[in-house]
Amino acid sequence: MGILVQKFGGTSLSTPEARQLVLAHVKRELKQNFQLVVVVSAMGRKGEPYATDTLLDWAASNGDSLPKRERDLLLCCGEIISAATLCSLMEKEGIPATVLTGAQAGFITDDQYGNARILDIKPDRIVEELNQGRVVIVTGFQGQTADGDMTTLGRGGSDTSATALGAALHADMVDIYTDVNGILTADPRIVENAKPLAHVSYTEICNMAHQGAKVIHPRAVEIAMQANIPVRVRSTFSEGEGTLVTHPEGFKDVQADIVDRFVTGIAYVGNVTQITVELKSGLEHLQLQVFKSMAEHGISVDFINVTPSGAVYTVYDNDGSKAVEVLNGLGLEPKILAGCAKVSVIGGGINGVPGIMATIVEALTESDVQILQSADSNTTIWVLVKKEDMVQAVRALHNKFELHQ
Repeated sequence: MGILVQKFGGTSLSTPEARQLVLAHVKRELKQNFQLVVVVSAMGRKGEPYATDTLLDWAASNGDSLPKRERDLLLCCGEIISAATLCSLMEKEGIPATVLTGAQAGFITDDQYGNARILDIKPDRIVEELNQGRVVIVTGFQGQTADGDMTTLGRGGSDTSATALGAALHADMVDIYTDVNGILTADPRIVENAKPLAHVSYTEICNMAHQGAKVIHPRAVEIAMQANIPVRVRSTFSEGEGTLVTHPEGFKDVQADIVDRFVTGIAYVGNVTQITVELKSGLEHLQLQVFKSMAEHGISVDFINVTPSGAVYTVYDNDGSKAVEVLNGLGLEPKILAGCAKVSVIGGGINGVPGIMATIVEALTESDVQILQSADSNTTIWVLVKKEDMVQAVRALHNKFELHQ
């Protein structure tokens, strides 16, 4: 009897109808004789009573002075409500179930409240409950320090909880249930003919997630990859198989498809500012000063090009003014271009294939989209464009690489 981890996000739990669909997925896998661990997020999205963002707004409207440790205590309530609700529904259906908080499930974290890292998992209590024939419902997104303080794992924390448990339990599979039917070649909100992918590699989906695709958190994929645990991204609202995420050799009979698919998907990140810093005489080690100062002021940098004459990089728009202030303090006069977007072409077959960059440039030129900056890695080519050109750029690249077919 194998172990299956199922993770259900907030939209999968937000309505009575959705929760009935969750129960149907649980029943189906129990009929397949799996031992089930069900990881849950807080119900719904911002504005709904128990959503994480709603709890944050509640704290802000009541003094807005809650320390990070106590804020984590508050945020843990959302997942506990979801878990208790689902347990009650399972018991009504005759399915024995037990709820465990992240701490009770064995998650030990550091004390970086709000964005804690998992240090260890001791799943003994989970194994004990599974062996007694119960479905174990675990509150995602949370753990505890060595001193017993509750912590939260940051955005995407429930995904991370699920794959970390999959690794600790040597599960057969981790199923991540969302409101879309797997991973698509692009954001369907802007590319109407985006196509569901039957399979992607860990590396491809990590890059897609890092570059703006929000179906699964990259930290969760990295954990699954290290443990070699296959992940399926599925829809709560259908019976489809979704997208299988594993090493390419796990795709079995689809190797020919993998070889031929140079590009897997197009992703994007909006609201970034391009900063250009030119070297001035008398300023030694300019690049070191620039990036060290960004780090010291907590400004995240991306899309970095360093040359002997200076540096070009991006920050989020909301950090743009602060970055300029810091650079001015170094005696620099940076050039600023706010309102940009990073568009990424991602695929495991890109490396070493002639003509990929030429195709990107051709697609964007034909659409009158100006490339402001570019960079590449083994599996990704990035271009920076003006934000008003972002949607057109994504559509043009998706069409040029025929990802809709």
